[in-house]
This record gives sequence, structure tokens and C-alpha cells, in this order.
Amino acid sequence: MENHIKTDAGIAIAPLYTESVPMQELPGEFPFTRGIHASMYRDKLWTMRQYAGFSTAEASNERYHYLLQQGVMGLSVAFDLPTQIGYDSDHPMSEGEVGKVGVAIDSIEDMERLFKGIKLEEISTSMTINATGFILLALYIALAKKQGADLRKISGTIQNDILKEYAARGTFIYPPKPSMRLITDIFDYCSREVPKWNTISISGYHIREAGANAVQELAFTLANGKAYLKAALEKGLEINVFARRLSFFFNAHNHLFEEVAKFRAARRMWANITKDMGATDPKAQMLRFHTQTGGSTLTAQQPHNNIVRVTVQTLAATLGGTQSLHTNGFDEALSLPTEAAARIALRTQQIVGYESGIADTVDPLAGSFYVEALTNEVEARAWELIEKIDVMGGAVAAIEQGFMQDEIARSAYRYQKEIETGEKVIVGVNKFAVNEAATGEVFRIDDSIRLVQTERLQALKAKRDNTVVAALLERLEAAAGTTENLMPIVVEAVENYCTLGEIADVLRKVWGEHKGV
Repeated sequence: MENHIKTDAGIAIAPLYTESVPMQELPGEFPFTRGIHASMYRDKLWTMRQYAGFSTAEASNERYHYLLQQGVMGLSVAFDLPTQIGYDSDHPMSEGEVGKVGVAIDSIEDMERLFKGIKLEEISTSMTINATGFILLALYIALAKKQGADLRKISGTIQNDILKEYAARGTFIYPPKPSMRLITDIFDYCSREVPKWNTISISGYHIREAGANAVQELAFTLANGKAYLKAALEKGLEINVFARRLSFFFNAHNHLFEEVAKFRAARRMWANITKDMGATDPKAQMLRFHTQTGGSTLTAQQPHNNIVRVTVQTLAATLGGTQSLHTNGFDEALSLPTEAAARIALRTQQIVGYESGIADTVDPLAGSFYVEALTNEVEARAWELIEKIDVMGGAVAAIEQGFMQDEIARSAYRYQKEIETGEKVIVGVNKFAVNEAATGEVFRIDDSIRLVQTERLQALKAKRDNTVVAALLERLEAAAGTTENLMPIVVEAVENYCTLGEIADVLRKVWGEHKGV
């Protein structure tokens, strides 16, 4: 009888698994299938982060202090759309978007407000920013210097993954080649100046949110990772140095076992990719990753059901060996998370970490006939996709040809069709639905934030030394046409109160804007 039960990626699930390949390796040893550390969570739990950022820097700073009081171990910053695509808050393109999906950051003054009362040397910060990632990193470094921090001690991650923006998300500014130049400039600069900083978080999360399945998320993310390795090698960087600071960012979806298999396969595949490209240091071969629970899985209908979904996804991430985790608020299908929802999301991690027993042993699902078979199948299917991309000339070429975009679109269509036909059950949506009135608090951001930011920009430009600003922007424009590393100039520019939009515009002038496929 034909087996009709499949994972979301289309992998057929047998009714019974009775054998698997014997486990030969140990955690902390190449190819790291069972985890990158020998003891994993027995010595130290994953870093519990909560992604937050909205309105003004002051409002976000209040939320950060609240989350720190609730027990988060690291901060994770969300930026508004104008900040993401290189416009100051007073730009006409920013109207209606300032402070909405993240915090508005226009200058170093906003960065000071954002981290008021927080010592950057003592906290790990993740910043979800890509096209303007080099500017936000420069602002963070400039603030750390103002605080008197030892730059060799500050730690955190910048997403800085522009390839997935072209493939899945859309917040790009410049064409691929100059964008890749900015990324390798960051690799080079940080290896010398900020050695504990993770210079890129190669993101499968947004690829999955755009509609990819687990296999596509894995394959496209690792293919992008290969492209970054290649670009850095072509620039003459040493793989055993820069690859140690690469990290990844994955989605945790609802299929518990497929997700665990995806994480285990990812480590094994990346270890072999880096080894094949010349890495000999085990730390340069390790796939370290952050996970966020699946935003696209949350439903506006019966929103409290999302607490259960997030719990399942938390189990997937931690059973899969994540290094850090953000759990979504149950109300995020309706609005930005309220404080109460953010607290429940954090408590979910804490209960799993301290009460469930998951942290008591390493890779608890290892040796499961099912999990081992699924890990192998996910890996095999991901290699097939990567080989197709390699034939095209790599990830950049595959994106330019629209291959990844088309694959994601087809997958998203199939998934939605399965929901509409009832083949895929979404509890509270296409099964067990009830008529219910919207209840509870909804978190909204007022449009007046733009006026506040505009006034601040006017005051900043009135008091700064505009002769110095003009000279620095001219230097940046000249350097953009050479192979000079741009990071030192950008750091100096933000220290002298150049704004994010001014810096982004200089490079728009030199490189132009990417219009998409």
C-alpha cells in the first residue's frame, strides 16, 4: 500500500523504522552531526534571546531592560524598514514606516539612546540588519568606543546576509557584487579589530518564511554560505580565521522531527563544505547557529494556540542543538508582541531549559532509527539542490537567474494549496475553527515617531561640524571606487555624526541600486 504520510518537504515517512547506520562519531568531533560541543547544554544552556525593537530608541531601550530583568541572556535588535534600506527617518520614502517593524536608527545619538544603561562589553547583541549592516556595525563599534569598551571583548552577531535578501526577503539596496564587497570588508575588518564578533549570520530563516520547505531552507542557506566563503577567499582572507566567525540563522517550524534532522544535517554538511574549501581548524568547520521559531506558522485565529506551536518549535531547536534561540510571542500574527506575550515566550525557553530534562544529555534523539534516517534523507536532498546551484555557477548566479526565487515560490504555492484543500491541517484555521471576537491587547506604533526623529535629525545637523561631515562623505565616495576597506571610513563617519541615510546615499551614487530579477 502506498504511503501517503509525508513531511512538509515531501519526504515519505515509513510506518516503522527498524535499522539505521551505526553512530560512529561523538559530539564535538568532525563532522559535528551530534553537536559542536562535547557537553552541549550540560555545561551551559543555549543563549536565550528575545528579538525586540520598535518606535524610538528610548522605547526599545525600555523593552531591553525589561527583558534583561526577566532573564534574557543576550539582546536581539529589530530595525525599522527605513533603517534596513538606508533611509533616514525624514526621507519621503520613510513616511508611514518609521518605528513600525523595528527601531528607527538614524545616527550615533539614536544608538546611544538604544543602549542607555547597557554596557556593550558585558552583553552579547544580535542585530538583524543586512543591506545597511556595515553602518549599524560601525555605529555599534563607535558606541562601544565611547563607552570605553575593549573592542576585542565585545561580542555579538550581525546578520549581514545580503544573498537571502535577493532570494527571499527584498531589503537590498546595491547590486550583488558591491554588496558582497561590503560583506568581505566586514570579515576583514572584524578579524583584526573586533575578533569576537560574528561577522555574518547566514540566514535560512527568511528563506523559510518566504515559503521554502526544510530541505530548500538548508540547501539555499548553505549554498549562500559557500558563496561567502568563496568571496572571502578571493579577497585573500584566511579561511581558518574568518570562517570561525561565521554563524547561521535557521527557522524552527512545526514538524518536530524534520526540523531536528535539518539541524543535524546542516552541521554535517557545513563541516564537509568548509573542509573541502581548505579549512583545517575544527572551529572553522563548525556550524554555529541561532534559531527563531516560525513567524509564518503563527495564526491570528485562536492566537493562544501559538504558545503550543512555539513550544514544539523550541523543542525542535534545542533537540537539534541550537546555540541561541528567540521564541515568538503568541500575538505576533496580530501585532508587535506585548510585554506579556514576550514574557511567556521567554518563559517557554526557560521551562524547556530548566524543567524538561532536554539539557541533561547531548543529542538526546541520536540513534533513533527515524531521526537518523530522516537526517540522511534531508541531507541527500539538500546536496541535490546544492549541486544544481553549483552547476549554475554558485548562489549569486542562481539568484541572478531567479532559480532560488522560483523554487521558493513553487513551494509556497504547494503549501498554501494543501492548507486550502485541508490536506495540511492548521488547527483553528481549517480545522477546529470557532467564531471568536478579537480579544486582548494589540500593540500599535504611532506615526508621530517620524516627527520626533525628524526633529532630532534637524538638531543633529545644526550642531555637528558639517565641513568634517562633507569631507568624510567625499572620502567614502572616492574609496567606494577602489578596493580599499570601507569599514574604517564608515566608523569615522558615524563618530562624526554622519547619518545612516547620508552614508547609504553616497554608495547609491557610486554603485546604483539593484532592481531585482
